[in-house]
Amino acid sequence: MPKRAPRIGPEIYQYVLDASSRESELLSELRRETDELPDARMQITPDQGQFMAFLVRSIGARFALEIGTFTGYSSLSVAAALPEDGKLIACDLSVEWTDIARRYWGKAGVDGKIDLRIGPALDTLSDLERSSLAGSIDFAFIDADKENYDAYYESCLRLVRTGGLILLDNALWGGQVIDPEYQDVDTLAIRAMNEKLRDDTRVDASLLTLGDGVYLARKR
Repeated sequence: MPKRAPRIGPEIYQYVLDASSRESELLSELRRETDELPDARMQITPDQGQFMAFLVRSIGARFALEIGTFTGYSSLSVAAALPEDGKLIACDLSVEWTDIARRYWGKAGVDGKIDLRIGPALDTLSDLERSSLAGSIDFAFIDADKENYDAYYESCLRLVRTGGLILLDNALWGGQVIDPEYQDVDTLAIRAMNEKLRDDTRVDASLLTLGDGVYLARKR
């Protein structure tokens, strides 16, 4: 173990936001509205959204993919960072949640960049693998049901170009990944995915203590 492992308490995290956050008023409005929902915990943090936008701009991404949209904070962050001719394919099952997302995409003027696909993500991914986009996606974000993370990841590896990025959310799973008391399907899936990414020679990978843990993989 490192001599000085990071310790990020509430005060330090608030300092991180105060010192670095560039959250737009619209993103802030969306975050506050989502915070009122019963499933608000599914929303990513402002610093994570900003980091994702940073990555999209850094690699000059034009085509992006999102598996799990919820109310649209991550998709709004990514779409705003894409060029005018960029495209984000967003996959989700919920019309209710994505109706909120659509409203904010429209307010931000990025709705023309986003292709929302309602239905099982694995079906959408299969369709994409048979399309002209196969092997040309620049950036993919996985934040949906944990049980299918491995299948989502394998499909993304086929869809993403060499040098493209794949982000997997909830890699720390609220700390449950290190608690042996948790043996549920979701926790087991996250643990297995983390171990797979650590050993997967097809990618360069790094586990970040950002938000609820983000595993970042670059396709070789």
